[in-house]
Amino acid sequence: MAGLPFDILKDDLSAFRGRGPAFVTFGEVMVRDTPADKERLERTRLVHLSMAGSEYTLAMALSRFGIPSAYITRVPDNPYGWAVRDIARAQGINTDYFVWAPKVEPIGRYLYELGRTPRRTTGWYQRMYSAASKLGPGMVNWKEVLKDCRLFHSSGITFGLSTHSGYERNYCLEALYEALEAKPKDCLVGLDYNYRSTLWSKEQAVEAMTPILRDHVDVLITTIEDMAQLYGLGAGQYSAEDIIKGEFGHIEDSDLKAFMAEIHERFNTKIVGVTIRYPDSFEEHRWESAAMDAEGNFYRSPSVSRIVLWDRLGGGDTWNAGFYYGLLTEEDPAKRLQKGVLVGDAATCLKQTLMFDLPIITKAEVQARMKATFEGGGKRTVR
Repeated sequence: MAGLPFDILKDDLSAFRGRGPAFVTFGEVMVRDTPADKERLERTRLVHLSMAGSEYTLAMALSRFGIPSAYITRVPDNPYGWAVRDIARAQGINTDYFVWAPKVEPIGRYLYELGRTPRRTTGWYQRMYSAASKLGPGMVNWKEVLKDCRLFHSSGITFGLSTHSGYERNYCLEALYEALEAKPKDCLVGLDYNYRSTLWSKEQAVEAMTPILRDHVDVLITTIEDMAQLYGLGAGQYSAEDIIKGEFGHIEDSDLKAFMAEIHERFNTKIVGVTIRYPDSFEEHRWESAAMDAEGNFYRSPSVSRIVLWDRLGGGDTWNAGFYYGLLTEEDPAKRLQKGVLVGDAATCLKQTLMFDLPIITKAEVQARMKATFEGGGKRTVR
């Protein structure tokens, strides 16, 4: 196989410097409680506190890769809120547009117990009435924060928060529409569908998310499982029912192309990214991804990567960051998809060998992993 066609350590990022954030996103950060004494959650008396959040993870990875990034959230003006800000600042993320809620408002929490084969990992959300669930219109100067933005990202998780809390209004959704009105015309809008049944029903998600997808989203990141479950989309030879039941075998390129072509046709997107995780056991997963644009340019992982897990949380979001890095640093339509998939795969494989959500990885590590995968001539593993 020919050598890797790019070196991210040599990327010229000077065009991003001296300007406002090129990447902007918003959402919720939760305080994650993980037993530090190997006990069950109900028995533990020693808990490790860490921060967890889809968009937070993504902004952190991109910032570490050299892309000026801003993260926006609403947090209580107390030590937990300050910790969210301080951790972001330490990784170079712009936090100037944080919205500060009264100190007595709750911050979202995630109680998380790591499993071991055959016992599954379990998690409990405590996000109802959180400060971030009321991040609404009129709270952020979107015109200012988005003035130099080249990619504005959101996640379906965020838009489920208000519904989960039982509010009559979807505050975060209203904030999104306000941001969309303020963004520059050449700014791409990215969305990770990220359906969470613990936050809202399929019907509620489809009702809220479909207009966003159809009218505003340029780059959609999703899984075949979510699209099968929510929209009845199949993937080539496999029907939506096959996918929902898990009754499908090796996914051919033609299956993925048919799947992504259907998304482009239905939602008028410009680029679709698909992540595929094969969980062989709790400790070992396999990973691959693919992307296709509306012109038919397509790229799939050159091989399926084997990961010996430490903690899978934040893996998908780290892939998103790598994928966006490719889109932001390459102009050629085909090459940007290739670069995005390769950087995304390498970044997520590294992140999932780390404990906790945050992607404390370097470009040098990503470059080395990417080179090994691309030039190794590995065989595509059949599911």
